[in-house]
Amino acid sequence: MPDLRSVSFLWPLVLYSALLVPVLGIAYAYFTKRFPPIVLSLGLCLLCIAMARPQAVLLTPLREATVMLALDTSGSMRAKDLKPSRIEAAQQAALKFIESKPARLRVGLVTVAGTAALAQAPTEEKESLRRALENLPLQYGSALGSGLLISLEALLPGSGIDAQKIINEASDNGGPRKPADSGKSLDSQKPKETEASASRGRNMAVVLISDGQSNMGPELLKMAELAASHEVKVYTVGIGTAEGDVVSIQGRSMRVKLEDEALKKVAAMTQAEYFRADSTEGLGKIYDQLGYRLRFEKRALSEVTSYVALLGMVFILFACLRNFSRFGRII
Repeated sequence: MPDLRSVSFLWPLVLYSALLVPVLGIAYAYFTKRFPPIVLSLGLCLLCIAMARPQAVLLTPLREATVMLALDTSGSMRAKDLKPSRIEAAQQAALKFIESKPARLRVGLVTVAGTAALAQAPTEEKESLRRALENLPLQYGSALGSGLLISLEALLPGSGIDAQKIINEASDNGGPRKPADSGKSLDSQKPKETEASASRGRNMAVVLISDGQSNMGPELLKMAELAASHEVKVYTVGIGTAEGDVVSIQGRSMRVKLEDEALKKVAAMTQAEYFRADSTEGLGKIYDQLGYRLRFEKRALSEVTSYVALLGMVFILFACLRNFSRFGRII
């Protein structure tokens, strides 16, 4: 199927020919005193569009794909601006996503707090994923960069990514690193430019679900650069509201709000999308959208003139047969 957002035309000026269709319809109504046939008019419009030679990026079903869910389990996720709480709403939506996933879609789970851990390696088994999502403990701190890094290591076991080394270097440097002092260690983690490595990440994605606060571990945007170099898309879901909620963390009460600027940048850097979930219902819809996107792979830009022309001819043929059966004539 085509990605409708990518539609363009090789001969766009020919589209003006479609303006003749309503003119003919008005003339038909004037001379026959009858309403112009809508189905026939629609078919003629499609033929005019086909003459403009439309082209679009085609979407084809993926035979195999792997998705890592990186779920924020920091203390701020106990906020109740999403009911019953951020973490419970995220768990429920993730379970819905897992239940509706295609059979060949492999899903893994990484939990992210002060450290990140692989809770479930990528698998097609829904029951294993359900167990991994149950009873997730909330912990102090938020190391979103570590979560993304662990996800990449699980997705690309043969790529040479050494997650522990990068995390240790970030810890030695006193926390999240600035772009200027993190380039050397990441250079060694970039993939070799081979045909196999260039195509491998295209069937893989990370879904990072968080309220956006990160205060530990490697810098999130540098990890997004690493994902982009492996052609792994990182879809980000900002969970929470702008007003936030007051929670108690280590005996202190503080208001935690959605901070999504970094999440937006991560999605943009990896050519993915950012979704904002400011309600439980909205979070469920986001997972439905993600499920649709992760079922298909984008192919090269292709001309779809024949498909549009065929659809137009089907409408015209239907209109002619309908008129013939009712009135004994085509028009």
